[in-house]
Amino acid sequence: MPNRNSHLASVEYSLVRLALALGAVEHGGPLSRNEQRLAQKAVEWPVPGVHDVQETAEEIREGGDPLGEQLIAARPHTKRRRLGQVFTPKSLIGPMVDWTLERSPTRVVDAGCGSGRFALEISRRSNAEIIAIDTDPLATLLTRAGLAALGRDRGASVLNADYTQAKISRHQGRTAFIGNPPYVRHHDLTADAKAWARLTAQNFGIRLSGLAGLHAHFFLATALHGRPGDVGCLVTSSEWLDVNYGDAVRQLLLNGLGGRSIQIVEPAAFPFGDTATTAVVTCFAIGSRPQRVRMRTVRQAADLPPLHSGRAVDRKELARATRWSPLVRPALGIPEGYIQLGEICRVHRGQVTGANATWVIPTGQHPRIPERYLLPSVTRARELIEAGERLESTEALRRVIDLPADLGELAASERSEVEEFLKSARADGVADGYVARNRRAWWSVGLREPAPLLATYMARRRPAFVRNAAGARHINIAHGIYPREPLSDRALYKLAEALRTIVDPTLGRTYAGGLVKFEPREMERIPVPSLERLLED
Repeated sequence: MPNRNSHLASVEYSLVRLALALGAVEHGGPLSRNEQRLAQKAVEWPVPGVHDVQETAEEIREGGDPLGEQLIAARPHTKRRRLGQVFTPKSLIGPMVDWTLERSPTRVVDAGCGSGRFALEISRRSNAEIIAIDTDPLATLLTRAGLAALGRDRGASVLNADYTQAKISRHQGRTAFIGNPPYVRHHDLTADAKAWARLTAQNFGIRLSGLAGLHAHFFLATALHGRPGDVGCLVTSSEWLDVNYGDAVRQLLLNGLGGRSIQIVEPAAFPFGDTATTAVVTCFAIGSRPQRVRMRTVRQAADLPPLHSGRAVDRKELARATRWSPLVRPALGIPEGYIQLGEICRVHRGQVTGANATWVIPTGQHPRIPERYLLPSVTRARELIEAGERLESTEALRRVIDLPADLGELAASERSEVEEFLKSARADGVADGYVARNRRAWWSVGLREPAPLLATYMARRRPAFVRNAAGARHINIAHGIYPREPLSDRALYKLAEALRTIVDPTLGRTYAGGLVKFEPREMERIPVPSLERLLED
């Protein structure tokens, strides 16, 4: 009998058993080795009742995805996040399938199929050949089961494989690529995957950053799999529109992948339900070089149809822009009596320590370093968020060791203890880190002077703007706002108050997960009341 100690394993194997009862083995072509192993293990679990099988099949035929919903319920969020499994809601599937079928494809590739939501909807509405691809053997078994429930016994292949490496046969007609690539960040990609993407991008004459997530790899793979005349429609996180690594995707859409339309769902909409991530639907015609691309922003996924709507943005404008989302965002005008923050203040990100474990000292610890080099500092964004309008005290803050570049200024009695500390840090490899190697002296963090105003710059909320009454330093989790000319405490208070009111998350760069980031120059462009207006009352 199976080991029933693991509830999660039991639920997943029971789900496989249900998929097998629906006919997964007989549909979608030969099983992969991983699918075979999973099927063999699941045979030990009880056979589902006839009523359960019939009810599941009927729900699939009516347009539902009971197998995918059970998979979501069976797997903890942490595991799905690691696999990048974010299942697509009907509000996105409908308009994407509409756009795809309007192009009359004779074959449709579901890239990163999950439980097969796109493949099944295509199968319900078209006789086009289907190829569904996913690395997760449980997901591909569920896709096979869904096709079986729909009676799709021919013209459909399910591949348990990596989409970027899959061998997709040549096709005489038009192929459409549709899907929701796994939301896997660059931290979780293998070195081999990054190397493949970098080389593939080079072959297209494009440079791809190692910070690119898996969705960028899917754009590259689609350009590789497709041929002139093919089309594509992918829903991904929207961060590639604005971040540096996204330049590769933007170039690809202008040169070869053939961007047709870009539909951005506002970050606050959270179209994927329990998963906090952004969404943009990108439609393209492979082999074309677009002169204009339709772009727009919608408040919610229900507003997407039709996907060919939006402002026609000229190719030259797209090629010049380093960020694409502002092209369809209302221009941020400067009202009368207002100026840009940068006219009166400089904004600087805090210093990078390069090794927080060495240079950031928790409260209560007392390293043998002269007190004047232990500087109370803001080292967590929540310290500013919890401070409210004013940071009044440094008592609860951690301290950052900030030694001088010239250790000759230490007293003889201090020198030996500091050198002993540095010897230990060097043994830990701190001196060999990238940041340390690029400093004037590897041991000198070089914190900036206390900023009168401090701001968080990356969160799923609007930034916190805090009057730094305590004179705390800050590291790179915050921006320091430094007046170009001295400002009174009242003026600083009024400025922070205005920023808290004016700044909206849509002014920053939105990353996957709804994370909004403000670069220093972006923060300097924020309109604020002039000094005269600030001090009117």
